[in-house]
Amino acid sequence: MNVINKTIDLGDGRSITLETGKLAKQADGSVTVRMDNTVLLATVCGAKEATPGTDYMPLQVDYKEKFSAFGRFPGGFTRREGKPSDYEILTSRLVDRVLRPLFPDNYHAEVFVNIILFSADGEDIPDALAGLAASAALAVSDIPFNGPISEVRVGRVNGKYIVNPTYGQLEKADIDIMVGATMDNIMMVEGEMDEVQEADMLEAIKVAHEAIKEHCRVQLELMEACGKTVKREYCHEENDEDLRKAVHDACYAKAYAVAVSGTDKQTRADAFEAIVTDFKTAYTEEELETKGPMIDRYYHDVEKEAMRRAILDEGKRLDGRRTTDIRPIWIETDCLPGPHGSAVFTRGETQSLTTVTLGTKTDEKIVDDVLVHGKERFLLHYNFPPFSTGEAKSQRGVGRREIGHGNLAHRALKRMLPENYPYVIRVISDILESNGSSSMATVCAGTLALRDAGVQIRKPVSGIAMGLISENRGTNYAILSDILGDEDHLGDMDFKVTGTANGITATQMDIKVDGLSYEILEKALAQAREGRLHILEKIMEAQPETRSDLKPHAPRIEVLTIAKEFIGAIIGPGGKIVQGIQEKTGATISIDEIDGVGIVEVSGVNKESISAALRAIRLIVAVPEVGETYEGKISSIMPYGAFVEFMPGKDGLLHISEMDWKRLETVEETGLREGDPVMVKLVDVDPKTGKFKLSRKALLPKPEGMHTDRPQRSDRPDGNRFGGGGNRNRR
Repeated sequence: MNVINKTIDLGDGRSITLETGKLAKQADGSVTVRMDNTVLLATVCGAKEATPGTDYMPLQVDYKEKFSAFGRFPGGFTRREGKPSDYEILTSRLVDRVLRPLFPDNYHAEVFVNIILFSADGEDIPDALAGLAASAALAVSDIPFNGPISEVRVGRVNGKYIVNPTYGQLEKADIDIMVGATMDNIMMVEGEMDEVQEADMLEAIKVAHEAIKEHCRVQLELMEACGKTVKREYCHEENDEDLRKAVHDACYAKAYAVAVSGTDKQTRADAFEAIVTDFKTAYTEEELETKGPMIDRYYHDVEKEAMRRAILDEGKRLDGRRTTDIRPIWIETDCLPGPHGSAVFTRGETQSLTTVTLGTKTDEKIVDDVLVHGKERFLLHYNFPPFSTGEAKSQRGVGRREIGHGNLAHRALKRMLPENYPYVIRVISDILESNGSSSMATVCAGTLALRDAGVQIRKPVSGIAMGLISENRGTNYAILSDILGDEDHLGDMDFKVTGTANGITATQMDIKVDGLSYEILEKALAQAREGRLHILEKIMEAQPETRSDLKPHAPRIEVLTIAKEFIGAIIGPGGKIVQGIQEKTGATISIDEIDGVGIVEVSGVNKESISAALRAIRLIVAVPEVGETYEGKISSIMPYGAFVEFMPGKDGLLHISEMDWKRLETVEETGLREGDPVMVKLVDVDPKTGKFKLSRKALLPKPEGMHTDRPQRSDRPDGNRFGGGGNRNRR
């Protein structure tokens, strides 16, 4: 067994170890990555040949966490890991987005990357190591790859940038970004921020890149030690240079004319399609069986060149805009009567219909991942049906792209929600049209719908997608605001930025070229800010104020904070008391203990039911006050008096001498019976036992001429006038 180890010194007392040659040796590449007690295994397997007709990179990245890694059993009946969680899908996407652009353009064999978390300590965050593990596995394989790469997370805590922070440190961070890069170039950025400035985000990226450079250097040493510096030979494309030239000569001028025509998406797509269709008429069906795929591939390059030259040479974009122009925006709020909030946000040919649903504690999402388990009170779901792009196909389940776009919009909005908001919030964005940046439309529509629902968000949030067309390693470039789908597909960058008027709240960036300088990034961020502010102006014009109250059909919630010793009193034996209150009032009551205090949420369809439930709860948790009058109920009668429940769970003795001004021989003389209501006054509390003394006499008019200086009567053998009553729930 030839085991090879390399160590990355993180410079803060921590280190990362890369090991190969021990586990999963039949894979093309296999590396174990360990940082403290967090251990991941990454494997890579690549097919020797490409599937005929494949003209793209069929890469599949899967990140999987074992519950045993943290000493836990999976939930569910099978007690076995099932479909990937959202967190696993998002981590897979983070790795995929960095690796995919770095395979050779003409390499089309299937490649499968599997990353498995086998051990975790609950302190270090494993997704920050997944990209490093995948790249190291490729490095020790013979699969062609223009890496290595690595990924790190950067958090900023109290002004200090921390590489790969722990869970505890990240909770205090105002910047949380994941950066993927090669030794020379930034490839991917994704994260969330608390209204930070562009310069701060740029500094976080620089800190990340410095750490990544060391990761890449050690991977190169590992690759050399394994003897994998020479990669496998392959031939996945057949090319005909004469045909390539013929396609370019015949189609470029026509494609350029379409590129500068400034037409809409469908008209433009039809015009581009007509060019290549016309070119193919010169060939027979038999010739097109072999040459057709090559013609399509070469014509794609022609379209790309025409679009890029129109922008770089003439400053003309596909829809006729200048590089900084934002497409026309129209907005409609409160557009649906059923949801608790709704809005349509349309920017050019991209449209989101977003709704907001407000719920109670019972609607919380239960999160049961390997390292993260709890409850989520803010949900954002993004749906991308095929009809939004005019595709004629059925809609299947939620894909990885939808989860990723929804997560970006979730990050953009979540820090703007009001603190300690009692409602569970679900935002649903349905994309009805798409031609560029539907996730950013979701952010804008989400802001509008939340405000329409009466959610008092701290500040409105907008988002914009930026693009880049560059040549000669960035010496000639154009930054594009509010990119179209084709500009994303044929361009060099997709850079999404969301934020308020005060700063950035989330970002996602994918780079497809080498040589992206920090100067270009800085200019892109500055141009993005101008675009964001323009969109924010449109939002505020359409919706100057947040709705002051919830809509009439929205659930109502009131929150009451109580001492934790009263939780049991409200619940009652077997839940009898709380269930009784719910049945009587029609309200829904949930009780939690948080940070040593009781939190009671009372929800209902109208204010009357909530008020009735709150009155009942306040009676239970109220502290009886001497001198106050209460309406009670006689719970039992004794020879010496009656016990009265004057507050829920609290009994006091109404002594026979305190029932009336006249002397009574028996309680029955008053006509009182068990279960009868009676008004009483709390006149004393025994300081030692906490037992209550009640008086009915004190509430009755005193007969004229009656003397009250005679001693009080007591028929109890022990002379105790307080009796056996008291707080039945006293602890």
